[in-house]
Amino acid sequence: MTGEDSFSAAPRVPIRRATRREWIGLAVLALPTLLLAMDMTVLHLAVPSLSAALEPSSSQLLWIVDIYGFMIAGFLIIMGNIGDRIGRRRLLLIGATAFGFASVLAAFAPTTETLIAARALLGVAGATLMPSTLSLIRNMFEDPAQRTTAVTVWMTSFMVGTIIGPLVGGLMLAWFWWGSVFLLAVPVMVLLLIVGPMLLPEYRNEGKARLDPPSAVMALAAILLLVFALKEVAKYGLIWPAGLAGLAGLIVGTIFVRRQMRLADPLLNLKLFGNGGFTASLASLALAIFTISGAMFLIYQYLQGVAGLSPLEAGLWLLPSTLAGPLVAFAVPALSRRIAPNRLLAAGLAIGAVSLASFGLVGQLNGLAVIVLGMIVLSIGLTPVTILGTDLIISSAPAEQAGAASAISETGSELGMALGIAVFGSLATAIYKSGFAAGIAPEVPTGIADRASETLGAAIAVASTAESGIGTSVLEAARNAFTSGLQVSAIAGAVVMTLVALIALRYLPKTIPAGRDDSPDIDAPGEEEPTPIGI
Repeated sequence: MTGEDSFSAAPRVPIRRATRREWIGLAVLALPTLLLAMDMTVLHLAVPSLSAALEPSSSQLLWIVDIYGFMIAGFLIIMGNIGDRIGRRRLLLIGATAFGFASVLAAFAPTTETLIAARALLGVAGATLMPSTLSLIRNMFEDPAQRTTAVTVWMTSFMVGTIIGPLVGGLMLAWFWWGSVFLLAVPVMVLLLIVGPMLLPEYRNEGKARLDPPSAVMALAAILLLVFALKEVAKYGLIWPAGLAGLAGLIVGTIFVRRQMRLADPLLNLKLFGNGGFTASLASLALAIFTISGAMFLIYQYLQGVAGLSPLEAGLWLLPSTLAGPLVAFAVPALSRRIAPNRLLAAGLAIGAVSLASFGLVGQLNGLAVIVLGMIVLSIGLTPVTILGTDLIISSAPAEQAGAASAISETGSELGMALGIAVFGSLATAIYKSGFAAGIAPEVPTGIADRASETLGAAIAVASTAESGIGTSVLEAARNAFTSGLQVSAIAGAVVMTLVALIALRYLPKTIPAGRDDSPDIDAPGEEEPTPIGI
């Protein structure tokens, strides 16, 4: 079944166009999205000062950074389904309250353990915000053209959050203590709680049964185990705890899928994946993020370890590519009205493939220029991919399953990100070790060479304490080896991106489906239209 086959049925009711109230409501929904994007970046700036204040161990510091993403990934599907059952606006407001409370707890955390717990609660609360905002957009904007514009605004707010996060966080840290970065969330969430009930309509699926607790536990366990395994592989390679966690996640996931196939009202309706447009859109978006995250993981290391830039300088050099995303985003709705979604999305992926291939030209002399220009092109190409990919996913699902579809979209992105870092990081590490061993000067002592062969960061640390001649030899071998790893990984990413472009061109729908298409091949038995509860 191709994507366009799934949307041949005519809508059962006329499509309602959004009014001024919906557009004002969209501005409200952009607030938590902007905040979540900022929250992902400001913590990294605060790590040095919070480390000095709380003195966490290296393991505790990793948990402070990672637990937020773990909990978001683990709870997305659960929260999306809860929103379908209890009401998407209600879940959004509950999540906003919890997020504000957890932000205050994190800001004034007296111990490392308290901060880890607060970050975990922030992740659970964050898992309510993304699917709630996206599913409300799905219900508020039935007209395909208006919905594309709304998703563009939603995605642009996320991009803007990534841009201003480091700037606002840097200003906060310049004037206040490390915990102040968490307090940025409080006024945003208070504003959302005040205006949300007035401007956002409520939607729920009255036909949904109660949540199945065993399914919820299995979904949480499977995703947490898989994300943990992927992140451990990205950091430490193929170690046995990561392999054991990954195997356990696959086993639990298999049991979860079998249970969903037996339930009359499953937590995850697998019939969604029988829709060609939904599955192809999800696969295209997840694979694109898989490739981008792997490339970014290596590029940040290259800019600092090979090009010799400070973290701030690296961020400033990448600022043009970060700004290119929101600028291109404003053109996506107009382009989508003139170019079929499958062609526009495939063209963006093809541009992304070209930019990744250009990183294969990175060298010691031209590396910075190639990276900056390549990242600008990558941002231009992948912006319509993320916007249209998200739009097609939520548009392909029935309206009553908007929360679940939004959660699946976000979960696919999280897993794609973790998997991309793990796969491309492992590939680059293997090439680095091989290239370093081949390129190290024979006069470098074996002990020094062994330590430096682990990672580029280890080589820089070793070189800083070694004799000048030996340190120079270590740095030269390490930088050449890492550059080779980046080149090979970037070309591999370009190949993957090209394949995804061909998949998108073949299987994605040629039109964005309307908001009321309830094709019988993807509806669960007995499900009803979502009930708009009112303002």
